[in-house]
Amino acid sequence: MKLKTIALAIVVAGLGLGAVSAADNPAGAAREALMKKIGGSMGALVGIAKGEKPYDEAVVKTSFATISESIKAFPDQFPAGSDAGTEASPKIWENMDDFKAKAAKLGADADAQLAQLPADQAAVGAAVGMLGKDCGDCHQSYRIKK
Repeated sequence: MKLKTIALAIVVAGLGLGAVSAADNPAGAAREALMKKIGGSMGALVGIAKGEKPYDEAVVKTSFATISESIKAFPDQFPAGSDAGTEASPKIWENMDDFKAKAAKLGADADAQLAQLPADQAAVGAAVGMLGKDCGDCHQSYRIKK
């Protein structure tokens, strides 16, 4: 019985620490939520590009709109001192103008895809390649691999 009580206490304490970490760094939590939205949208586009899912104009349009909207809000989620416990590199704050430029490029490229929506699987694949390069450029420079 004591072992179950101790195990339960450890689990509860671990959950509490996770909640404290998120509360201590709301900007980090907001960034993570935006990245998950972008990642989900890219995943939907990749599925179409690879032929794993059929071309669906509504999914394509929603995905590009989500990427555009999310990346435009993303740079505002990096106040000074909000790097603790995240994958954000200190280089972001050292090179904020470049970081914002990389985000703006992804936003502009997503907007261009919205203006001229890819009409088939091959066009979605080309768009994914371009947006993937934008994402990769930023992640290479400003994300700490864990």
